[in-house]
Amino acid sequence: MRHATTAENNMLPKLKRKKTPSLRKWVGLLAGLAIGTTVTYGKAQAQYAGQLSSIVVDARTGAVLSQDDPDLRRYPASLTKLMTLYMTFNALRAGAISLDQAVPVSIHASTMEPSKLGLVPGSHLTVEQAILALVTKSANDAACALGELIGGGSEPQFAAMMTQQAHYLGMSNTTFRNASGLPDPDQMTTARDLATLGRRLISDFPEYYHYFSTPYFSFHRRIIPNHNPMLKVYAGADGMKTGYTQEAGRNLVTSAIRDNVRLVGVVMGASSNNQRSLVMANQLDRGFDAEGVAPVARPLMLARAQIGTRTARNHHALIMAASAHRRVVEVASAPAARRGRHVMAMPVSGGHHVRLIGAKVRPATATSSRSATKHHATHNHT
Repeated sequence: MRHATTAENNMLPKLKRKKTPSLRKWVGLLAGLAIGTTVTYGKAQAQYAGQLSSIVVDARTGAVLSQDDPDLRRYPASLTKLMTLYMTFNALRAGAISLDQAVPVSIHASTMEPSKLGLVPGSHLTVEQAILALVTKSANDAACALGELIGGGSEPQFAAMMTQQAHYLGMSNTTFRNASGLPDPDQMTTARDLATLGRRLISDFPEYYHYFSTPYFSFHRRIIPNHNPMLKVYAGADGMKTGYTQEAGRNLVTSAIRDNVRLVGVVMGASSNNQRSLVMANQLDRGFDAEGVAPVARPLMLARAQIGTRTARNHHALIMAASAHRRVVEVASAPAARRGRHVMAMPVSGGHHVRLIGAKVRPATATSSRSATKHHATHNHT
């Protein structure tokens, strides 16, 4: 395990830098800082049933192109995993973990509600497999296991680190309580905060952004498809994440690029998957139009409803034509272990300085997983 570089030390919180600290000391101090600086908000009194929150921003400048109640504090559901992934990319950048490192599966992680891979306690998966499980299937057991790895065996500690990182990024109305997004009354965010997170994922970690466009990956001889419909139905969309619980409604963060203009859109609280996709598509279209980008036909979308009032928005239906003979190409099957490889620190694009919140990593000796238990199909938490 290498020590942090000078550049990384310059990005740390105000710690003594007379001597490069060991990883254990470094993460211990940061974990304590994370817990000490976590802000606790009161429980949400309502989740604005039937009311959408949305925002579209220019990914490069942060300019707001459209918004509708973007500051209502809402449950993120599985959009929480975007911050879990941000923390994972941070730890990879710092060299604290590697893509082929084994992630132990605890009893706690294995008991997460679906959507899940069905991981067995005592088994392992790699960090890269966990990343792929989060961006495709939104697997709650993989998210918890990854959080425990980075949080030193404690998901609550990892959640405190997530919250500290969120506040450093400017997500002042966000609090995390777990790594997956499973329901917790204190786990709250806003559409505006999630747009900030989406922008920073793209600009801070360009070397890892490609994972969000993974169409599917192979895990223990099973094909795990990506749940994000925007990758199929919206021209230029190349990530990021869906989310759903009964309390949160249907949530979605999407990034799309056309003519070198990249937008990040957020829709929260939709009443159906069709409404969520249609609202996002229309909002992104309006955003590209505002940026002077020529419109593009929607080959897989037959409905192009105009968004007017909130009432009308709630009743629009999205009708998608079946894609004829779509060729499935496996592009993201997790590779065999590559011993000794660590991801080196890289300059951050766009002039951002990434503050690395410590990764407290438990030693792992295994590099392969045992066979997973039978998959439990559900649509409750994605």
